[in-house]
Amino acid sequence: MVYAGIDLGGTNIAVGIVNESGKILSQCSTPTRPERPYQEVAQDMIVCIEKALRQAGCTVESLHSIGIGIPGIADAKTGRIIFCTNLGWRDIPLREELQKSINKPVFIDNDATVAGYAESVSGVSRGCDTSVFLTLGTGVGAGIIFNGRPWNGAHGVGGEIGHMTLAVNGVPCTCGNNGCVERYCSATAIIRMARQSCMAYPDSAILKKAGSIDDIDAKAVIDAAKEGDKIALRIFHRYCDFLAMAINNITAMLDPEMIVLGGGVSRAGTFLTDTVKEYTPRYLMYKTMPSPKIEIAQLGNEAGIIGAGLLGLLVKKQ
Repeated sequence: MVYAGIDLGGTNIAVGIVNESGKILSQCSTPTRPERPYQEVAQDMIVCIEKALRQAGCTVESLHSIGIGIPGIADAKTGRIIFCTNLGWRDIPLREELQKSINKPVFIDNDATVAGYAESVSGVSRGCDTSVFLTLGTGVGAGIIFNGRPWNGAHGVGGEIGHMTLAVNGVPCTCGNNGCVERYCSATAIIRMARQSCMAYPDSAILKKAGSIDDIDAKAVIDAAKEGDKIALRIFHRYCDFLAMAINNITAMLDPEMIVLGGGVSRAGTFLTDTVKEYTPRYLMYKTMPSPKIEIAQLGNEAGIIGAGLLGLLVKKQ
C-alpha cells in the first residue's frame, strides 16, 4: 500500500506518493490560486494525486489513504477545515469534496504538526517517543509528537506554541493578542529588531547586505552576525535568548526528548543551535537534569508531504 501526502500552501499544492518508510516515490505540484472556489482547489489535488500515482507506477486501488497538511485548523472527526487564513477558508468540507472523486480515507492536520511527525518517522527525531518541532519562519508553527504520534489537543489547537505569551503587554501579534512567542522567535522578529537598530546604526553591515531598511531579511542579519558585525550579533543573541525562553516553557510543560528547529531561520545551522544551547540553561529549572536535545530539521520541504501521507499509517497501526 502507498499513501498520498498533500502539502497545501497559499502558493502551491505539493503532492507526493509515500511508502510506509516515509520515502517519497513520486511528486507533483500545481499553483494553489486560493481566490478560486474550494471545489476547484480540491479538484487540482485529485489531478495531482492521479498524476503522482501514475509516475510511481501505482494505481488508485493500491492507495491506502490521502493525508493533507494545511496552514490552519481542521476537525479530525468531520474532515472539515475550521479555518485556513492563507486560503480564506472557513468551515470547508474538504474530506467530503475529495471523496467524491477518490473514495479513500482522508486525514487532515496542521502543516507544522505533520512536518514534525515526518521528522519523527524519517528525520532528525527518528527514534524519539516525544519531540517538538518548531518552524521559525514568518511566524512560529509547532508540531508536538507524544509516544510517536502527533498531538494537538482536545480542540485542535494544542500545538499553537507560537501564540503562547512570552512578554506581558509585548509586541502586538497578528492573532490579536500581545507578546506572543512568534513576535519574538520568528524571522519577522529578527527583521523588526534589525530595522529598528539600523535606524540608529546605519553603518551596520546589515544594511550593506540588504541594500535598504525595507529590504532587510533574516538572512542578511544572520550573515552579518556570522561575519562579526556588532549590531547584527546583538540582534541575533537577543533573538536566541527569546528562543531559549520559549524552549524552557516547552520543556517545563512537555519535557520532550528533542526540540527540532525548522523553517527559514534554521538554515543558520549550528550557528543558531550553538547559541540557543548557550542561553537555554539560564532558564531551565532542573539545571542538573537532562534537557531536550536541540537539533536542526533534516527533511526540508519534503517534510510536509511525508508527514501528511503517513497520517494514514497512524490509523493503520491502531
